[in-house]
Amino acid sequence: MYGVKYKQTNQTPSSRKEEGVFILSQMKILKFGGTSVGSAQSIATVIDILKKEYQAGEKPVVVLSAMSGVTNLLSSMAENAASGGDFTAQLAELETRHFEMVRTLLNVQHQNPAYTRLKINFNHLEELLQGVLTLRELTPKTRDLILSYGERCSTLMISKMAAQYFPEALFADASELIKTDSDFGHARVNMDLTELLIRGFHQENPDKMLFVTGFIASNDTGQITTLGRGGSDYSAAIFGSALNASEIQIWTDVNGMMTADPRMVKKAFSLPELTYTEAMELSYFGAKVIYPPTMIPAFLKKIPIVIKNTFDVEFAGTVIQHDCKASGLPIKGISSISDISIINLEGSGMVGKSGFSGRLFSLLAREQINIILITQSSSEHSITFAVQPNDAEKAKRLIEQEFELELLARKLDQPEIEQSLAIVAIVGENMKQTPGISGKLFHALGRNGINVRAIAQGSSEYNISVIISRHDLAKALNAVHDAFFVQLNKTLHAFCLGTGNIGTTLFKQLNQHSEFLQQNNGIQVKIAGISNTRKMLFDADGLSLDKWQDELQQSDEKANLADFVNRMKQMNLPNCVFIDNTASPRPVEFYEDIFKSNISVVTCNKIGNSAAYSQYKTFRDAARQHGVDFFYETNVGAGLPIIRTLKDLMSSGDRVKRIEAILSGTISFIFNHFKGDANFHDVVKLAQEKGYTEPDPRDDLKGTDFMRKILILARDAGHAMEASDVQIESILPKSCLDAQTVEDFYAALKKEDAYFTKLKEKAAAEKKVLRYIGKLENGKAAITLQMVDENHPFYMLSGSDNIISFTTDRYKDRPLVVKGPGAGAEVTAAGVFADLINVGAN
Repeated sequence: MYGVKYKQTNQTPSSRKEEGVFILSQMKILKFGGTSVGSAQSIATVIDILKKEYQAGEKPVVVLSAMSGVTNLLSSMAENAASGGDFTAQLAELETRHFEMVRTLLNVQHQNPAYTRLKINFNHLEELLQGVLTLRELTPKTRDLILSYGERCSTLMISKMAAQYFPEALFADASELIKTDSDFGHARVNMDLTELLIRGFHQENPDKMLFVTGFIASNDTGQITTLGRGGSDYSAAIFGSALNASEIQIWTDVNGMMTADPRMVKKAFSLPELTYTEAMELSYFGAKVIYPPTMIPAFLKKIPIVIKNTFDVEFAGTVIQHDCKASGLPIKGISSISDISIINLEGSGMVGKSGFSGRLFSLLAREQINIILITQSSSEHSITFAVQPNDAEKAKRLIEQEFELELLARKLDQPEIEQSLAIVAIVGENMKQTPGISGKLFHALGRNGINVRAIAQGSSEYNISVIISRHDLAKALNAVHDAFFVQLNKTLHAFCLGTGNIGTTLFKQLNQHSEFLQQNNGIQVKIAGISNTRKMLFDADGLSLDKWQDELQQSDEKANLADFVNRMKQMNLPNCVFIDNTASPRPVEFYEDIFKSNISVVTCNKIGNSAAYSQYKTFRDAARQHGVDFFYETNVGAGLPIIRTLKDLMSSGDRVKRIEAILSGTISFIFNHFKGDANFHDVVKLAQEKGYTEPDPRDDLKGTDFMRKILILARDAGHAMEASDVQIESILPKSCLDAQTVEDFYAALKKEDAYFTKLKEKAAAEKKVLRYIGKLENGKAAITLQMVDENHPFYMLSGSDNIISFTTDRYKDRPLVVKGPGAGAEVTAAGVFADLINVGAN
């Protein structure tokens, strides 16, 4: 069972050892938490679980918590009484909850004895609270006594219910068996005496199924004490240790221990097994399933602890044991503490001063201030330690008193408190033998703009802890989880601006290929925000790509670009990408700020990269400085891999000598159809009818868009060039350019038919074709109308295709040519899609 060898013995369980190994009995301890006994349905499930054990010949020891919410209710009643408030309504609520359970789950003939015993408890509780009210005083001793009634009532009630099915059921008050000191609220157990009493009680009742109150104990004089946080789990572990149990089962409301907090990390999954060390590390740093000290009795005797779910009985849960089989995971889990404060101490008086740390931490220990994490610089010039926020001011005051002389002599600076922080810890025994763990952790945090305030790692290398801003906690947990659990899909959170042809087509493509992306690329894309010029819509869990249009139309949020960007930043999601599918200059104004927020940008908007060179350089520098991506493949060739090809050539050490290109799908279509009997006017009109041109075709025919593309290529090739440096030969005569309206433009174009016909006939006579070609060579860029023959790579161009040739040191005799569709929503959206996936790959 669970990797531990058990020996069958006919003796009553004892703490006897053979050859240093505890002889474990076949006894099981089953502990049920507050949610497991919080409703009639869950209590019925508990009875069903016990029936299965009973039918298998088992009579486990059952340890029970108070019903969910009852401990808080008792605490509130005590506080109300101490402050002179009324507690009667809360007491009535407490009685009602328990009496309803009795009515629902106990047969009528068994109800009266249960009512009587419960009523006696409630009467005693009322007397206690009345005393607190009279004295206006609530001591820790009285508080423990009041809180004990939660476990006493639930255990009494459930033992009566169980007796209907198990005649051997016996109520056991743990306060008579677990003996502690008198530190009320956090009592320390006298293990030797406690184990003796438990074994003796069990020997007196060998055939009984014990139902034991969790959480409560008593001191030497019989006064009630409590075991603090995780007390009922601790009670179970104490009984397991005393009876040398084969297994301790902790039944709760989650599927075992998980790789991260499922409330913040939706992809968190249950772990089948953990070592005691891993479980303790995860629990210490916030995993609420089990409290670290509760594991110690089981740890000492190597008793497996199994975390199971009352609401998913068939789930195997998590086994915590001494040894686990080899795991392929680099870490086992990510834990966190959501709110801590740190205190920074600096000063020359600490350097080489033996005993300084001892003096500091002894002081804090005397005052019951728990230190969560400590880190010290190698120069010994500073110490940083983390405490609970409500301890921070007290700790600072104590330090100022203890080190008053050093502060006056300025050998120490004033201690500083930093608040609103959190701890993220990665845990796993495999970390010790896996290189690059810390690098992967810090890359995931840095890539998402998460600043690390302090770092701590134990010499065992089972844990690396970092302190970050509390605001970044959810983002950090998700980013780190994606980085380490590579068998899961990495999630990209995309915020999309523009819902025109390209934006709409992109959503369609993402929807169609989402399953392929997850299976083949390990990437899941969630659209977390959409905006057009009218409305905007957000959902951190991802908008439906089947219903986004209807949801956007129904949204009450009016579009506002600044608000859209601010909301994106405030949502603070991991692996964020801003997608600009517009042709507007407005979004470009926000690019730099987006980069500084550690958000990548994917854009088909050429304006950002083709404006002033200083802006182009600012964007690239900001993206590089903040470790994010700036992808704009579609700026030049729609879906063609032109920019990527250029960057690959340059990054591999090749030198680009010349670039020639036709980068206007509109002009390409026009000149490919301007042949035979066709006239220029009719071809331009056809291009507009097919949607290849802007509403005013001159916007394409002027060559301005083409110029932007050549300019971006020139800059990416390393030339600090401005738009004015690109020479453009106009295709159109002056009369066409000066026309006041589009209708006037077409009239002027018709009048210039002879001009265009002459160009066409001259090219045909020389067995050439007309091509509008951009060229970059020797740091100079120009776009001209040329006639090329069949030996030129651009001769055979057809349709609206784009084409580009790179002449380099390696490709000097036969240029490297990229050719394909250079316009259209499908290919442009596909280019944006590819850029988005490349962000995911990084």
